[in-house]
Amino acid sequence: MTELTPEQIVERLHWRYAVKKFDADKKIPGDVWDAIEQSLLLAPSSFGLQPWKFIVVDDPELRAKLCQASWRQSQVVDADRYVVFTALRTTTDDDVDRYIARQCEVRGGEVEALKGYRDVIAGFLVKGWAAKDLFGWNARQAYLALGQMMTAAAAMGVDTCPMEGVDMAAYDDLLGLKGTRYATLCACAVGYRADDDKYAGAPKVRYTLDEIIERR
Repeated sequence: MTELTPEQIVERLHWRYAVKKFDADKKIPGDVWDAIEQSLLLAPSSFGLQPWKFIVVDDPELRAKLCQASWRQSQVVDADRYVVFTALRTTTDDDVDRYIARQCEVRGGEVEALKGYRDVIAGFLVKGWAAKDLFGWNARQAYLALGQMMTAAAAMGVDTCPMEGVDMAAYDDLLGLKGTRYATLCACAVGYRADDDKYAGAPKVRYTLDEIIERR
């Protein structure tokens, strides 16, 4: 396995920025895009429940409509790929049972043997702090996936632009999510920066390490 050095990781993170203008003619190679999709598949989530769905929008007409519902931000139509992040509106016992069954399918064993673990998860969803706002809790999990995807893309030299400037209700309507268990959270444009994006070379504006990391 070829590993990036610490210096290369930091360099990639400095290189990454929220692209304002994509090169609409530059395409992501198939194997690179497959790896980016795998970064979503392999993203962490609390208890491993994966309370999300990622919608890759390739249809140009649908992209154009989503652009209108995104205050006409050009990244929606110019980026090679566009991913909409959604989360479950709520989480139920059935979701927990589905995950437990999948765990047994992948790792072997019997569902009955995981009853204690299953009950801990279900109890947390009913009585834990997540129960006060299950959609908010699920949304936090989906943002972990967004961060992992953006980092994986940057490691491979692929640009991204996370986008919360979207009309979530309009997205739900356009994507057929109304009346389903999923709701739009945000989106992410993925592709390659245009040569004339003036923000590409701008230094990052960050507080100092001592201001944001407290050591005890």
